[in-house]
Amino acid sequence: MNPELAAYACDAGRTRGRRYPVSPDPTRSDYQRDRDRIVHSSAFRRLEYKTQVFVNHEGDLFRTRLTHSLEVAQLGRSIARSLGLNEDLVEAICLAHDLGHTPFGHAGQEALNDCMREWGGFEHNLQSLRVVDALEHRYPAHDGLNLTFETREGILKHCSRRNAQWLEAREPGGVGARFLLGHQPSLEAQLCNLVDAIAYSAHDVDDGVRSGLIRLEQLEDVALVRRHISRVKSDYPMLAAAHESRRLLYETIRRMLSEQVYDVVDTTRAAVGRAGPEDVDAVRGLPPLVCFSVAMQADTTQLQQFLLHDLYRHPRVARTMDAAQRVVRELFAIYGADHGQLPGSRAARIRAAGSLAQRMRAIADFIAGMTDRFALHEHERLTGQRLLA
Repeated sequence: MNPELAAYACDAGRTRGRRYPVSPDPTRSDYQRDRDRIVHSSAFRRLEYKTQVFVNHEGDLFRTRLTHSLEVAQLGRSIARSLGLNEDLVEAICLAHDLGHTPFGHAGQEALNDCMREWGGFEHNLQSLRVVDALEHRYPAHDGLNLTFETREGILKHCSRRNAQWLEAREPGGVGARFLLGHQPSLEAQLCNLVDAIAYSAHDVDDGVRSGLIRLEQLEDVALVRRHISRVKSDYPMLAAAHESRRLLYETIRRMLSEQVYDVVDTTRAAVGRAGPEDVDAVRGLPPLVCFSVAMQADTTQLQQFLLHDLYRHPRVARTMDAAQRVVRELFAIYGADHGQLPGSRAARIRAAGSLAQRMRAIADFIAGMTDRFALHEHERLTGQRLLA
């Protein structure tokens, strides 16, 4: 085992391996190879034009799935280093965790799930796994990126029991098994799940204020934000001036992130110390160990609830998301009724699919892979309507 890794960390030298054997790389570990395969994938590049909250055309400075993934990876590596976890594995999982997201964020996912309800629904976590297992076509002998078990396990953060049973039937003892057994993933995977939530709450505060949809004064109703605004103003009284609001916001978010990060490190160390797992297999049989303290969990939940009601459900966001869902639904209906409306190679692939369910799944794959702007262009081409300009 690498000396810098804790005993309960994932060691690339002891990976459960890949679905298709490959020769060892002379300069990179298996998890470093996973990271590199993800970064060079088409799905990763498309994240640049897939949105978090604000549709891509609304401004160049708002977060996208790509910038979000980079922020999650940065936070993940920092915490992993403090906990003795495998930084390369954490980075690979964080960079890949949103590969299956549809255009237009959660609104697009909800619309596509409704469209696919008769054929198994749509889950973006399962779709991220589907991207790295099947939908990337970069290697001559197999589909997918052929990532290690540990990276694939981390990508599949959530999974319905039905889909877990489907995965288990095709890969006995594989990444679906833990959802049936009630087990946990590695600590690296648990960490990625938590830092995802930390990152999106912080940057949605930033984007929400930048957009004008929420005001800094409103955020003072949230305990986690309020205490840092108060401390920043105390340390830097000049930032209370209206023209310094950006600096005040940035310093508040920076301190808020730091407090959350240090809380995760301290709380997780204590939980691991009490549980005493000897190796990564022992971790999987224990309750979740990577977590906030009770107080920080309450503060973080309050912030998330504020963002849900004051930003994600803001009338302006809701109007945009209604239009975005219409784009997804109408594209699905048009492609389903006439496969000839799809690009030539894609149409041929869908026609070659065996059953109706397989053809509908292939259409969902195509739509899920779209960027915001491509989906809007396709919708305008097919309907003559420009819903979001």
